[in-house]
Amino acid sequence: MNTATRQRTRPPLDELLARPLPPRKGDRLIQFREALREAMTEEMRRDDRVFLIGEEVAQYNGAYKVSQGMLDVFGEKRVIDTPISENGFAGLAIAAAMYGLRPIVEFMSWSFSLVAADQILNNAPKMLYMSGGQWGCPVVFRGNDGAGGQLGSTHSWCVEGLYSNVPGVKIVIPSCPYDAKGLLKTSIVDDDPVFFLESERMLGDKGHVPEEEYYIPFGQAALRREGDACTLVSFGRPVNFCLEAADELGRQGIEVDVLDMRTIRPLDIDSVLASVRKTGRVVVVDQSWPFAGVASEVVTQVCERGFDYLDHQPVRVNSDDVPAPYARNLELAFLPNKDKIVAAVRRVVAPGP
Repeated sequence: MNTATRQRTRPPLDELLARPLPPRKGDRLIQFREALREAMTEEMRRDDRVFLIGEEVAQYNGAYKVSQGMLDVFGEKRVIDTPISENGFAGLAIAAAMYGLRPIVEFMSWSFSLVAADQILNNAPKMLYMSGGQWGCPVVFRGNDGAGGQLGSTHSWCVEGLYSNVPGVKIVIPSCPYDAKGLLKTSIVDDDPVFFLESERMLGDKGHVPEEEYYIPFGQAALRREGDACTLVSFGRPVNFCLEAADELGRQGIEVDVLDMRTIRPLDIDSVLASVRKTGRVVVVDQSWPFAGVASEVVTQVCERGFDYLDHQPVRVNSDDVPAPYARNLELAFLPNKDKIVAAVRRVVAPGP
């Protein structure tokens, strides 16, 4: 399929990115996994360079049923089962992207991406730079990130703190089905390597998703709730914890801004600063570990660029600085949650003596 044909199937991409279609209450309610599937299906129908590759994505319909039915639609040349070899199929996808294809790589868990670290961190992000602009690498790596529900320490990595240190990649972490679809479509058409981090615990969540085509631009945070007492900043699954906390705080007479970053590379720090200028206080909620994580970077940039706005020192709410526990009660205590966020906000809004 040539470029002219692809462009005739939709309005210009710049136009779609400039005016993303907002979710509406009258839209369909679909699951997070269905939104991901629709995004991949739409882009694969439009562009025959796009293909899906990974463990169990074809015959088994995906470990988490994200790719259910896609093999029947696109065939085994475009929905490709692989051996258990993340290093191998990640490298294959990078080479395919260099030669003009647009692969979507599914890691069953981002924890397993660690064995492909040389490929996805040392090769894909640097290819354009090291080739002097001759070789691009338009590949999407996607899969489940973070604690998935009693999967143990080695299957529960939140990789964003580690991987966001690497220049040359874009990192997308959606919090709802609407964002999952719009951001994944943008990821597939982007010309750079994109790390798309999902949460297994959210795949069954339902949300309003338009039937019309839409794309969500990178680097634009979404204000999920508005208040003036404190700014809550988060991304991915913890955004939902923040909204639960905001409901509880609202009942106590404390109204907060809840900012969903959507992407952390690029990071919309300007929206954070605009909110902090209004509220004077900021709490950053991040499900990765506290040391050298994304929350630390947000706090640093707020202090560097918005110190005079602050009426209280910034506070972080992270997962505990220990390996993810297996027992359900310990895992729940290990993660950020509503109660931890409420306590953090109350500490900065009404500090004790």
